[in-house]
Amino acid sequence: MPYIMTMLSLFSVDSIIKYRIENKDSVREKPLAGGKIVIKRYHNRGAMMNMGEKNQPFVAMLSLVFSTFVTGVFAATLGRRGKRLLKTGLALILGGAYSNTYDRLRRKYVVDYFSVCLLDTETCRNGFLNKINEKFSAIVFNLADFGIVIGAMLSVIGSL
Repeated sequence: MPYIMTMLSLFSVDSIIKYRIENKDSVREKPLAGGKIVIKRYHNRGAMMNMGEKNQPFVAMLSLVFSTFVTGVFAATLGRRGKRLLKTGLALILGGAYSNTYDRLRRKYVVDYFSVCLLDTETCRNGFLNKINEKFSAIVFNLADFGIVIGAMLSVIGSL
């Protein structure tokens, strides 16, 4: 039961944030935590970093197939004793995957809403560091993305 609650919680919280971001006209860019986190609305029409944006139906179908496959794996592991890390990881993956898949099917894009700045401007005076910082801070995430990444790491560790 705690694994299903984890999955539903991630899906619900991410969906609520996406709804609020989508329905707020004034969202441009809002820096938080001293500019380390920037809230912004971004419509990702493809997969990670807009890959496949020209073939949205394929990306949506792939997302649906992946979610269905992981749901099967998750259901198969729920009946087993132990494997808590694996179950937690799969729950996080599914919470994030369901949220992003829902967006792809309903909206035809995924709502991303925050980016992270790794280094402050002072540290980035070096040209190389500045370019890395600019590239990374241009990527826009959502909570579901972090659920998928953290869940994948936990699943790998939990399956060892």
